[in-house]
Order: sequence, then C-alpha cells, then structure tokens
Amino acid sequence: MYYTEQGSKSHKTQPFQGIFQTKCRFYIKENVSIYSLCTIPAEGGDTTVPAEGEQTLIVYTARSESLNNAVIENFEADTGIHVEVVTGGTGEVLKRVRSEAANPQGDICWAADEAMLKDYTDCFEEYVSPEDANMMEGYKNTTGYSSPAFCDPTVFIVNTDLAGDIEINGFADLLNPALKGKIAAGDPVNSSSAFQCLIAGLYDMGSGDPMSDAAWDWAAKLVENLDGVALTSSSQVYKGVAEGEYIVGLTWEDPAAAYVRDGVAVKVVFPEEGALMSGQCVSIIKGAPHMENAKKFVDYMLSETCQNYVGQNLTVRPLRQNVQLNDSLTPWSEITRLESYDGVWVAANKSAITEKYSECLENVA
Repeated sequence: MYYTEQGSKSHKTQPFQGIFQTKCRFYIKENVSIYSLCTIPAEGGDTTVPAEGEQTLIVYTARSESLNNAVIENFEADTGIHVEVVTGGTGEVLKRVRSEAANPQGDICWAADEAMLKDYTDCFEEYVSPEDANMMEGYKNTTGYSSPAFCDPTVFIVNTDLAGDIEINGFADLLNPALKGKIAAGDPVNSSSAFQCLIAGLYDMGSGDPMSDAAWDWAAKLVENLDGVALTSSSQVYKGVAEGEYIVGLTWEDPAAAYVRDGVAVKVVFPEEGALMSGQCVSIIKGAPHMENAKKFVDYMLSETCQNYVGQNLTVRPLRQNVQLNDSLTPWSEITRLESYDGVWVAANKSAITEKYSECLENVA
C-alpha cells in the first residue's frame, strides 16, 4: 500500500507524483479498488466530490483512520464498489450534510451518536437494515434513520508503573491527593472525548443528575486535582500517560486499548460508577446519489463479517450480538454501563455544562 499526502492519477507500481493540493490522501491495496480519503475543504472551497459510475459510494466520516480503513477496504473487496471518503470532525461532517441538503453530494454520514444526530433526521433517509435485529439491546436503530455500529466508551488509561498501590477504579478515586497534578484531561469545550468523560463523571457523581450540587462539587475538586490544567489535544491525554508524564488520563477506549495491545505499561479502567457507552451511528443521506450502494454499506457495517473483523483486529468495540473481541478489549461482562445518560438532554445543555466547567477552571487559575 502506498501513501502520500499529495495525490494524483496513480500507478500501482510507484508512489503518487502529485498535482493535486493536499486535500486528499490516497491508498492502494493490491487487488482492491483505489479509494481516496479527502479532508473537508475550508469554508468557501470546492465541495464537489467526484462520482463516476454506478459502482460508487461517497462516505462522509468522522471516525478514526484505522476504523475507516478496516471497514472500507473490506467493503470494497467484498462488493467491488469504489468508495470515495471525505473526512472531518463531527461538526464539520454534519455541517456539510446540512449545507448540501438541497443537492446531496454524499451517500453516507458516519459521524456521531443518536443524541448529536437528533436535529439532522430531516437530512437522512429512513432506513432500518435487516441486520438491525442482530445488534445488542440498547444499540438498535430506534429512530428509523441512524444505526449504531461501534462504541467509543469513556475510560481511564492508567500507567501501571507509576500508579503503584494507588487505587484508581472510578471517578471518586480521581480526587485522591496523591494524584494531584498527575491526571491528564482534555478541554470539554473543544474536545468531544473530554466532554464525554466530563458528562459521564457528572452523571455518576451526581447520582444521575449531572447538574446537581454533588456533581459539580466533584467537578470543582477534580479541577483542583488537575491543577487547573486542560490539555488542548485529546491525544495529549493518552500519550502523556503512556509516556509517563501522568499517572491517569480521561480518554476513550480505542487509543488506550491500542497501547495495551502493543505491550505498553498501561491498563484500561472502566469507571466502576458507570461508563458512557453511546453508539456511534451510520446514516444514509437523504437523496443520496447512490442509494442502493448506501444501503449495502449500512448492511455491511452491521454484518457479522464486518463486526467480527473489527472486534478481532482493532481496538474499537463492535455492537453486534455475540461478536468475538480480541484480548485487548475488556469483556462486556466486566463493564458497568451508565444507564441514566440522556443524550438528548445533554445535546441541548452542552453549552451550559461547558460554561460551568470553564468557571471551575477559572476559579482554580
């Protein structure tokens, strides 16, 4: 497989020599059709995605590169359908879907959980895959528009060499004075993973009420133990723990489990009070230019073949029943799920929550 930041018309025998701007990244896999990963252009830039022939699919995604690669390469190999992939942050992807509603350019939106998608159902085609019946309880397509496929649980990544005999089993343990200045956490205002970790802690420590005095007393004390520091990048959290700068970090399962898989001296801890386990959904864009291929893609993503492949080879958690997980992923039976989470309420009150947390940071500063 060749990879370059500058793509052009390609040859399988040599890396790309480029005339295109660094808007697209191209991948070649032997005996698999070429697909391109294109970042969403800046405001006012060209938003047209080329689509040739009926054996084409255009996917807008905010998922990780490893998950995109695994699902899309296998889909192409198994179906012969050529895939054009446009990548961006969750907000960027949803904004693009909305802006193109009158003239849809994409077929698939693979970007967020049901809570974040609730205001976009008018942009999506109603479709429930036949594979939906095989998904786990709590992860079925209940809206008619979006199918949960994989999960990004909130977890702690703990450096086992540094932690010693310090107990780190849940959100309450993060207030231990021994951890002061040794906890890595992102900025919930600008990081979706940091926000998910914060909201999980607020629900858990507020006994189901994230705006309760108990919840925000915990948050204020957590910020004190953070020394008032909010890391600017989500990757700084797990990298900082893995590299020994911090004892524990608030992150999501995929990068933490990847370090476990690679033999780094870290462990993944699901908070004993309850982990946020929202399903990340795939949706068909309303008026998709390649509607039948879009339905095939949703069916494929939820299929036993795809879900088992991801569960056995990646550190992303599939949501189909009875899927086999590799050893770096914590068994479902050992996880306490946060049951009181109300995604619709959280989406409506996100600004109020982040503003209140910012006040906590300012008070410590």
